[in-house]
Formats: sequence, structure tokens, C-alpha cells
Amino acid sequence: MPSINYARAAEVTDRLESRLVESIGVNRRTVLGGLGVAGSAAVGLGGSGATATSGHGEEDHGTFGAVDEYRDTDFDPHEFLSTFNTGRDGQDTVPQAVYDEDGRTVREFELVAVDTTITIAPGVEFSAWAYNGQVPGPTLRVEEGDLVRIEFTNAGEHAHTIHPHLKNTNPRMDGVPQTGPGVVSSGESFTYEWVAQPAGVHLYHCHSLPLKAHIHRGLYGTIVVDPDPERVAERPREYVNYHGPITDEFRARLVAEAESRNHQYPANDDVTELVVVMNGFDTDFDGENEVYAANTRAFAYGVGDTDGEGTWQPGETRRPIRIDRTDRQRVYLVNAVEFDPINSFHTHSQFFDYYDHGTTLLPTDATVDTVMQCQAQRGIVELDYADHDPGLYMFHAHQSEFVELGWMSFFEVV
Repeated sequence: MPSINYARAAEVTDRLESRLVESIGVNRRTVLGGLGVAGSAAVGLGGSGATATSGHGEEDHGTFGAVDEYRDTDFDPHEFLSTFNTGRDGQDTVPQAVYDEDGRTVREFELVAVDTTITIAPGVEFSAWAYNGQVPGPTLRVEEGDLVRIEFTNAGEHAHTIHPHLKNTNPRMDGVPQTGPGVVSSGESFTYEWVAQPAGVHLYHCHSLPLKAHIHRGLYGTIVVDPDPERVAERPREYVNYHGPITDEFRARLVAEAESRNHQYPANDDVTELVVVMNGFDTDFDGENEVYAANTRAFAYGVGDTDGEGTWQPGETRRPIRIDRTDRQRVYLVNAVEFDPINSFHTHSQFFDYYDHGTTLLPTDATVDTVMQCQAQRGIVELDYADHDPGLYMFHAHQSEFVELGWMSFFEVV
């Protein structure tokens, strides 16, 4: 690729990032607003000490300069893309295990809600509430039919829960204030248990009130439920919106697709899988987002300091998502943005198949280049760059405002 492609992309990304940081200003306090948090305490849904401030007094939280470094170096949006916690593998910060109990596979995870500060752009800090100290929370990956056991501890200042977007038949485990144990107060723990169903890409988040505050502050994450190929073979109609005959060939096609989505099958090795959580940040807590991102950091997948040929300088945190064009590309896409009714995902120079909620093995939309998602909506995007020249291919929200405020990215096809 001509070096000018990288140089121009880096120049534009740099200009947009600098303008974003400058627009936020240096004197904005990340306060939630008196009515929000105080309201939760007033109705008995918040823990002790719930106040209108972020817990940092009068300290300023905002930009520390357009060229400042990222301060929360433990979170890498590039590592997050492909880090799945399966009970056997994943992050050191997520205690986990897999074992058999009463004939069923149990995947156990420990999640802790904490108050922390994250960096969402160079020098721009955000006072967050986070599962295991990161936003988005850890990606959990299980197989359909598994028992998901979450040992949850609330180490934050306010009361929290974990609510799963799964088919959950036990209201005690719904993670809402009105049923079961209700909210988990500061310093307390609770064990959630859910059967992993249906197969697909799903969301978990805090459901304490005010809901918009707890989600916006960062208490959300992704659960990927892999389809069970044996179950697909036995009940193929549950995985397709199709009323025609189920031939042996069609059944085999569905089983092969299920195997490609299941991390325990060799067919999954030929797929590049990525988790992209679209999120936004209201840095002055006025009910409108100032920063938008894919996986929290604005322009994280833009073009940074490079030699102009795709070799990134040591320590460069801003770089495209590099993919091998010979592999099938699968994106688990989740919309967690608050305060905006719609978000979107658009690819340049390529069309894709989209599986809404990931619950079907046949696409719900075929050959599209843009999909919209409301908050909490999610789906699977499948891309094929096999016939494309190597180089940079942009993807972003197709709300222009979101793009200029951080939600602009590139695939680097090699």
C-alpha cells in the first residue's frame, strides 16, 4: 500500500482526536447530578454513602491535555477484542473455573463491582463503576445448556446487581431490585445462576436505579453463548426462520455453522472473532454524551504513529484492527450507549451478513453495509475480505456526530 494512505489516515485521526479532547475542556467535574443518585438512595435502592458527587470531591475530571498519556494502562481495547473468558481461559483478573455438577457443565466466574477511573481519550478521565475494574466488563463465553454461576461481590460505594439478557426461568436470579435478593449493597455478595440459553450474543448489566446512571457509568458486558452442534442436529428448526423441508444437506449445513461458532470445535479455529461494544460517555453528566467509542477509548482503532507501511511504533495505543483476509471475520456487536436511542455499525467497501441477537444460524439481513441497534440490542456481523486488496478499510457509526466524537475505526486487511 502507498505510505500516503497511512499518513493521511493518521493525520485525520490525530486532528479529530485533538479536537475532541479540546472540546471537552479542562474544568469539568464528573458529577452524576443530585437527583439521579440521591433519588436512588431516597427510595431505598442505593447503598450507604450515595451522594451526588462521583466520590472524588471537588477534584477536576476532564482533559489533562491533548497529548497526555492513557492512565489506566491495564485496559487495552486491542486485547479486549479477542479476550473470551470461558472458565478455562481468559483474563487473570477474572477468577473462573469449569466443572461438572449433577451431569451439567458449570462455568463459574467471579465478578466484582468497583468504583474506578478510566481513560476514554488522551488525558480525559471518566469516573466509572465497573465490573472487575474495566469497561466494558469481561466477556464471558459459555455453551448452550451450561449452568453459568456468577459469584458477585459489590465493592463499590452504591448498590449494584447483575441482570442477564438470557432466557431466565428463575425470577430470583433476574438481578433487579424488585425480586429475589434485590440489590446487593456495598460490601455484600450474591451468587447468580443462569442456564445459558438461547445461543447467541447477549448482554449483562447492572439493573439498580437509576438505571441510566448504572449502565452509563460502565456496568455492562457481553455473554457469548455458543450453539451446541448436537442440539442443532436434533432440533434444527429452533435455529432458523425457515419453514421449508429439513433435508440432510440442510441439517449438515446448520451443524457446520454451529461448529464454527463453538469455541470448543476445530472449525472455530478458522474464524477471527472480535467483540465490539459500542458505548458513549457523558463527561459532564448533563444527559448528553461528549465521547463515543468502540470498546471505550475514542479512536482506539484509528491510525496512530506508524512508519507509513503499517508498522506501529512501540507503545502506540491507536492502531487499526489487523485481520487476515484469508480468515472469516465474525464481530459480536453490542450497543451499550446511553442517552441516544440509536447507534449503528457501517463498513466501507464491504457488505456483510447480520444475525440479529445471534440467535439464528441463517442471517436475518444478508448483504448489507449498515445496521442499526437500539440500546441493549446486539448481533453478529460476518465479513469476508478474501477478494479485497490489502490496506485500510474504515468502519464506524453512521451518525456523523458519533464519528467525529470518537466512534471511527479501521480494519487493516493483510
